Amino acid sequence: MVNAVFYHKDDSIYKDVRGKLYHFPGSYLSRVVQTIGSLIIYYGPLVGMRGRYYSGIARVVSVEPDPDLANHHYAHLEDYIDFDRPLDYLEGGGFERQLVRADGSVNGGRSVQAVRLIDEREFAAIVAAGLSEPDEWPDRVDSPKALSEFDELPQAGYVVDDAPRPILTQTINRPFRDAKFRQHIRKVYDRRCAFTGLQLINGGGRPEVEAAHIIPVERGGNDSIQNGIALSGTVHWMFDRGLLSLGDDFRILCSRQLNADISHLLVPDMIARVPRAAHHQPHPHYLAWHRDNIFKQ
Repeated sequence: MVNAVFYHKDDSIYKDVRGKLYHFPGSYLSRVVQTIGSLIIYYGPLVGMRGRYYSGIARVVSVEPDPDLANHHYAHLEDYIDFDRPLDYLEGGGFERQLVRADGSVNGGRSVQAVRLIDEREFAAIVAAGLSEPDEWPDRVDSPKALSEFDELPQAGYVVDDAPRPILTQTINRPFRDAKFRQHIRKVYDRRCAFTGLQLINGGGRPEVEAAHIIPVERGGNDSIQNGIALSGTVHWMFDRGLLSLGDDFRILCSRQLNADISHLLVPDMIARVPRAAHHQPHPHYLAWHRDNIFKQ
């Protein structure tokens, strides 16, 4: 199995869904096929930010031809999780030695490759840096440990003889992923419920808002910020049971099966308070799934 970096641009012409589908031309097929079963790293520009960043990881599970576009293919992805922060590819002198030379210059021929295979030690260094920030507001019982707390992991520009295998174990560990997902959602939503607008902080300084998956993990949902939304406990319960949902325009939808008027609990304009950054907002793919499979119209 081989690790790789996949270039992704949220507003590109390709029919991507971050963490779910990766659309690519046939010129990269031989490389992508090598990654089946392996974790890959997302890389590219982020809307509103200058530069290019590593932004998350996912596992490639299969590859199939695009039935509508000749010589193009889809990689199907699972186990996506965002990094704690966008990771500049030049940080610490650069993580990929074939991309950033020792003198700090960038290898132009390498940088234009949308799919590039990387050494597992470089992969480990990127993941360690991307998932190393502790949670500012850990829960009482299962506060997440950063990856660097589990093992001694390589950092940017530093190569060890043996890449640490435990990285793979920790990134697919459900308690670790749940804690990271909660950490990310609370941060990008500023600890505020998207449906009520309330920011409730308990006496110990911890936010009461919960991190809700739009597509539940047990039904194939991933841990992308775009598959999540910050909700207070009661609203979270109603969202999971299909009594509330969300339109692509972020308008809050109420089921006719609600047996009480809850409009006084929700934001007055009925538009959910979502992050400004497009790559943090709920993705239409996940919202459509919730409306089609969970919402009780």
